[in-house]
Amino acid sequence: MADYRLGIDLGGTKIEIAVLNRQGDLVLRERIPNPGVYPEAILAIRDLVTSVDHRLGAVPSHRVSAGQSTSTLGIGIPGSISPETGLIKNANATWLNDQPFGMDLESALARPVRTENDANCFALSEAADGAAKGAQTVFGIIVGTGMGAGIVNNGRVIEGRHHIAGEWGHLPLPWPLPEDGEPRPCFCGNKGCMERYLSGPALAADWKGEGNRNTAGIEEAAANGDQAAIAALNRYMERFARACSLAINFLDPDVIVLGGGISNLASLYDRVPPLLSKHVITPVCTTPIVKNLHGDSSGVRGAAWLWDVTE
Repeated sequence: MADYRLGIDLGGTKIEIAVLNRQGDLVLRERIPNPGVYPEAILAIRDLVTSVDHRLGAVPSHRVSAGQSTSTLGIGIPGSISPETGLIKNANATWLNDQPFGMDLESALARPVRTENDANCFALSEAADGAAKGAQTVFGIIVGTGMGAGIVNNGRVIEGRHHIAGEWGHLPLPWPLPEDGEPRPCFCGNKGCMERYLSGPALAADWKGEGNRNTAGIEEAAANGDQAAIAALNRYMERFARACSLAINFLDPDVIVLGGGISNLASLYDRVPPLLSKHVITPVCTTPIVKNLHGDSSGVRGAAWLWDVTE
C-alpha cells in the first residue's frame, strides 16, 4: 500500500510535482523549469522525483521493504501515448511527439510510471476530490489557449481505443448559425473545430480583432457598455451552450467541470445552463456546469490520482 502518490504535470515552461498522502492531502508541491528538450526533460524529471522520494524517505511502491514508506508516480502530458506504437502523439509540445516517453521515463527511474493526457488528469482530479467529487460520470473541460477534455466514470479515466477519448475541441461546432461564418481552418487539418471558436484566443479575436489573444477584462468591458465585448460574449455563450449540449447528448454526464483561463469568466455559469434546453434532447436539462476547485494544481493532482492507494 502506497504511503504517497507523486504526480507530475509536464507543462510548456515548467515541470511541476505534487505529493498526496494516503488520505489525498497535499503534502508537497514545487516547480522547476522545463528544459524543452527531450533528453534533458527526462533527466530533469528523474532528478526531481529522486530528490522528492529522498526527502519523503520513500521508495517506489514495487520495492516494498519493511518499515519503509512507498510512493507511486503518475505524470500528465500535453498529448497521449499511442496504443499502437507506444510513442507520444498529438502533443502541442512538439518535441515530445514520436518519442517513447513513458518507456524512457520508466527506464530512467527504474520504476513503473503511469502517463496520461493532462486534460484527463484534470478531470480525474476534480472527480476525486474537487468540484465533481461524488459524481459518477464527469466531463472535465480545459479551455485556454487550446481546448481539450477528459471523461471519468466511477473514478476511472476513459481513454478509448486510440487514447483520444475526450478530444472535444476537435469536434465541429454543432448546429451552425450564419454568424459563425465559414468553417474555420484548424491546425489538425480539419475545418470548423470547436477550438477555433471557443478557445481563449478565439474569444479575444472576436472581441478585439484578429491577432488579439488576451481575454482579460472582457466581462468588465461589457459591464461598462463596450458593445464589441457585449456582442463577443453573447456569441461565445451561445456557442459554448451548443458545445455543452453536444456533450450532454452523447455522454449525459452528471456534471461538467470547467478549467483553463476561460473558466474564470463568471458569467459562463449563469448564462450557459439556461441555453442548453434548445439543443439537449430531454424535456428538462439539469446538468450542472461548475468551476474547478483546485485551479492550476488540478492537473498535477490528477496525475497523482492515477494510482489507487492500495496499489
